[in-house]
Amino acid sequence: MTIFGKITKASLVENIRVSAGSVRANMLRSILTILIIAFGIMALVGILTSIDSIKNTIKKQLATMGANTFTIESRGFTVQVGKNRIRKKNYPYISYYQAKTFKERFSFPAQVSVYSTASYMATVKYESEKTNPNVTVIGSDEDYLITAGFEIETGRNFTRQDILKNRNVVIIGSAIANRLFNNTDAPLNKQISVGKGRYTVIGILSEKGASFNSSDNICILPYTNVRQYFPAQRQDYSINITPDNEAHSEIAEGYAEALFRSVRRLSVIDETDFNMIRSDFISGIFNKMIRIVLIAASIIGIITLISAAIALMNIMLVSVTERTTEIGIRKAIGARSDVIRQQFLIEALFICQLGGILGIVLGILAGNIVSLFLKSDFIIPWSWMIGGIILCSIVGLISGYYPAEKASRLDPIVALRYE
Repeated sequence: MTIFGKITKASLVENIRVSAGSVRANMLRSILTILIIAFGIMALVGILTSIDSIKNTIKKQLATMGANTFTIESRGFTVQVGKNRIRKKNYPYISYYQAKTFKERFSFPAQVSVYSTASYMATVKYESEKTNPNVTVIGSDEDYLITAGFEIETGRNFTRQDILKNRNVVIIGSAIANRLFNNTDAPLNKQISVGKGRYTVIGILSEKGASFNSSDNICILPYTNVRQYFPAQRQDYSINITPDNEAHSEIAEGYAEALFRSVRRLSVIDETDFNMIRSDFISGIFNKMIRIVLIAASIIGIITLISAAIALMNIMLVSVTERTTEIGIRKAIGARSDVIRQQFLIEALFICQLGGILGIVLGILAGNIVSLFLKSDFIIPWSWMIGGIILCSIVGLISGYYPAEKASRLDPIVALRYE
């Protein structure tokens, strides 16, 4: 025994026809209820589609970085709170000599690169053209592009001689190339100014677009050159390590930590005073943020659907009241209570499914606007679509059951006398 009662093919077809007629007869109320349900489903599907798009973008960016890449960075100064005395670290930043020594002594099969961020607000010039003062300048060695996931579109990477001889050469991002040369002049071998120095362009990076770990508005110089033209009292360096075998990532990480502790001259009782950050750690941070957004979106969608369910129940109760005489006639000519119950339940489901389908379509379109901005693939969230349809069915059953039960229990004699 189900909440629909005994269902036959003839009664199902007849009840669907009657339900569709009732929706058409009360078009304004039906449309308003459908829109309320559609907005709730659109909020859920739209935000969840956007989240899937962001996840795909993060996954692609991490793939370019290499899932087994990890970075050694300085931890910075320790802040003392209240009366808690925390031992000051020996070296709160990573110096050039520490980074250089680490790379020379690191014997594990891996790619190791040393780099430093010289500026986030540099201006790059070529003849009369110049960029805004928002260019990131990186000083690196010849292995940085591999470990950071960059690719050369035209030109070449640094050579070991470029680094050792402190040559004035530069690799620029695609945004800078487009801004300075306007796609009319080949950037390679041209002289540009970065800060106080003049450099020969030897390479242009492939476009990455807007993403969390990359920028096309970047200049990469030999780190030996950065020490000359971008001097800083406490220039901080970082180290990227990409093991040749991904299965050996944890071993490489442990070896790197032990070696750098030795380079920093830490004793066995000293706490490690630098950070080791994996690319999947970054992914974990974003996943936590996405989960918060997911919970917020779900709460918003559920509240909207609860409002829609209340509105739908109210409309169904009004419909039962308005059609009391019709119910009495149908019962008088032999319609069973379960048939009447089916009619109103199917009507509630019909309205909910119309709202759900509209909400899913709008949600997919809204969610893929984010994909468009992220230059990601068009996403069809099949699981969320199926979930939306199931959710609409549940809402329809919950909000329609009481009015349907009320209609099925009407006494035909009393219903016929109703005005």
